Amino acid sequence: MEAPQWLSQVVFAATVLSVGTAIVALVAVPWVVRKLPADYFARPHRRHSQRTRGVAEHLVVGVKNLIGALFVLLGIVLLFMPGQGLLTLLVGVMLMNFPGKYRLEGYIVSQSGVYGALNWMRRKQNLPDFILPGSDDTDAPGK
Repeated sequence: MEAPQWLSQVVFAATVLSVGTAIVALVAVPWVVRKLPADYFARPHRRHSQRTRGVAEHLVVGVKNLIGALFVLLGIVLLFMPGQGLLTLLVGVMLMNFPGKYRLEGYIVSQSGVYGALNWMRRKQNLPDFILPGSDDTDAPGK
């Protein structure tokens, strides 16, 4: 008995999506991890511009939020398919602007598997490990 045409198209699309997202994650996640300072997650407050933004700046923020949302969706998909789902999800959250973002980032990074994977990537590039919020450099998970 042959599968319906639409089902084989869905399976093909899911396969292409899985391979494509894995490739994007393999390139984007290490790049972002390399660009962040070691104390990125430990900073209690992040700087925010107090000046009024122009139309172009609002557009850039909107595009950044859209790309972040796509990475979040990609991360959710990769949770159920081969790939780095949590790390891709973290990159998406980091790109977006929303209330509670920094607490959510801290929670995701404090998971030992995520923290270990991030620091593994940093060590491969001869960069110092990330410092977690509320910790000195010695009591971080995986140390």
